[in-house]
Amino acid sequence: MIVIKFGGSVLYDLHPSTIEDIHQISLNEKMVLVHGGGNEVTNIATKLGKEQRFIVSPGGIRSRYTDKETAEIYTMVMSGKINKIIVRMLIQAGIRAVGISGIDDNILKAIRKTKLTVLNEKGRKMIIEGGYTGKISSVETTLLNTLMDEGYLPVISPIALSENYEFLNVDGDRAAAYIAGNLKADKVIFLTNVNGLYLDDKLVKNLTSSQARECLPKIGFGMEKKILASTEALSLGAKEVIISSGRVSNPITSAISHKDCTVISN
Repeated sequence: MIVIKFGGSVLYDLHPSTIEDIHQISLNEKMVLVHGGGNEVTNIATKLGKEQRFIVSPGGIRSRYTDKETAEIYTMVMSGKINKIIVRMLIQAGIRAVGISGIDDNILKAIRKTKLTVLNEKGRKMIIEGGYTGKISSVETTLLNTLMDEGYLPVISPIALSENYEFLNVDGDRAAAYIAGNLKADKVIFLTNVNGLYLDDKLVKNLTSSQARECLPKIGFGMEKKILASTEALSLGAKEVIISSGRVSNPITSAISHKDCTVISN
C-alpha cells in the first residue's frame, strides 16, 4: 500500500508520464494520493483581494497564517478547484479516482491552535493568535480502506475538522504522514521539484529516522516540512519514506526503485 503526496506543482511541473505511471502501479497496488496547492491558494486569494501572510516558527518551519477568511479560501481552492482537476486527470487516464477532503467521514481531526509562537523580522520570538490552523489529533481510515477495497483511488485535500467542527488548514505533508502512518503504508512518496534532500550540495540517498531528525536544523524552507513529516510517518507505522522528483520520467516507478532520491527508514 502506497501513499503519494504531490506538492502544489501537480498542476504545472509534474512529468507528463506521471498519471500513466500512477495508473500502471494502481493496477497492482492500493494507493492514496494527498495533494497540496498552496501557490494556487495564494493566487486565488490575491485575486479576491485577500493578502496572504506567512510566518516562521522558532524551529524554522514556514507556514501560511490562516485567519477565518483565508481558511474559507483555502478550503474552497484545495477541496474544489485543485482536488477536482487532479481527479479529472486521473479519470481521463482510466483510474477510478474519488476526490474527498480530510473532513469527509472525519478522516482528519485536528486541535485548533489557539496561540502560535513565531519569529519576528529580527528573529525574536513572539506569540500571536493561532487562527484556523490545526495539529492533527486523529485519523479515521475506514472510508479510505473501503474505497481502496472496492478498487478506487482516494485523492485527499488537507482540510481537517476541529473539535468544534471548524475547517482547519493542516500542512499537506504532515497530513500525508499521518494518513500513511495510520494506514501502515509500505511506502510514502513525497514528490517534489528536486531529487531529494541535499546537504553540502550532495544528494543524501539514505537516512534513518533519527538521522533525519538531527538534520532538521540544517535544512531550508520547504524541505524541512518533508523531513519532519517523514519522521512522523515512520513513528506512526509507515515502513519507508521516499523523497523524490516529480519531474523525471515515471516518477513513482523511479521512486519505488530508489533511483536518485532520498530514502528514510527506521
